[in-house]
Amino acid sequence: MARVIVDVMLKPEILDPQGQAIARKLPQMGFEGVTGVRQGKRFEVELEGPADEAALEQVRKIAETLLANPVIENFEVFVE
Repeated sequence: MARVIVDVMLKPEILDPQGQAIARKLPQMGFEGVTGVRQGKRFEVELEGPADEAALEQVRKIAETLLANPVIENFEVFVE
């Protein structure tokens, strides 16, 4: 069994109100030096068998059709 990770993040040009709210709050909580925060999603996909190129391509197709909105989000697929 293999575990493949899909990280989904908003594209850089898309505003991230949740990340901005966190970044504004951090100095009030004593965390200095943080210049920005962006929030995203992480999916862990468990596969039967090895995470070969065919399996990774299947996960990429899953990500682009179901896990991410390609208009506003980018995603990265990698094996854990």
